[in-house]
Amino acid sequence: MDNNAPVLYAVEGSVALITLNRPDKRNALNDDIIDGLKRALRDADEREGVRAIVIMGAGTDFCSGADLAALQKISQSSVTENLADAQSLAELFVLIRRVRVPVVAAVRGRALAGGCGLATACDIVLAAYSARFGYPEVKIGFVPAMVMAILRRNVSEKRAFELITRGAEISAAEAERIGLVNHVFSDVSFETEVERYVSEFEKVSGAAVMLSKRLLYHMDGMTFDASLQSGVDVNSIARMTEDCQRGIARFLNK
Repeated sequence: MDNNAPVLYAVEGSVALITLNRPDKRNALNDDIIDGLKRALRDADEREGVRAIVIMGAGTDFCSGADLAALQKISQSSVTENLADAQSLAELFVLIRRVRVPVVAAVRGRALAGGCGLATACDIVLAAYSARFGYPEVKIGFVPAMVMAILRRNVSEKRAFELITRGAEISAAEAERIGLVNHVFSDVSFETEVERYVSEFEKVSGAAVMLSKRLLYHMDGMTFDASLQSGVDVNSIARMTEDCQRGIARFLNK
């Protein structure tokens, strides 16, 4: 593994670890990091033994958004170039939802702008107590546009409006209170708590988790009746999986 690569990737047992590796730039997003994330996610998705993916940042911060070089690139690019650049980030957010296993953001330090967007795009967000979250884009006339589709599904409309229009940072505790974060752990035991949390996915059916994740996101925008019918379809499929057949057999033989 190249320790100087912008994204580090390793599989340890049933967990794929993806680390943003620009600590001197607070792991700011750029083309190399976005491409590295996509490659790592696709590789992990193809590994049958992987039950969860963890995304973290090297150094003190998770991800601070775009760096000065990326902002300069935006200011000097044409409309079509900026469209392609934005599309690439949107593709990353979509990929996270299409990967079959849970994608967990393990956030230490700051997760701001595109970094907060990356965390929000993950299926689960675990945060250290001292972590900070925010969308400061409006302070430079920018808009957290792509992630808004996900943020709107994570928190209430009024909370989303407040986050994207005031540009303020919030604490991990506040982020948990409004539904942006699943759990907050102490700074001292954070890595151990993340490891323990993720290990729980080894104890449940991989097939059931995959079907549940797919169905949950597939329901976005559906009517109530259509959602129920999709549930009927997935319920029927789940009954035919080997995991379900074995699970029923174990239950009946108790």
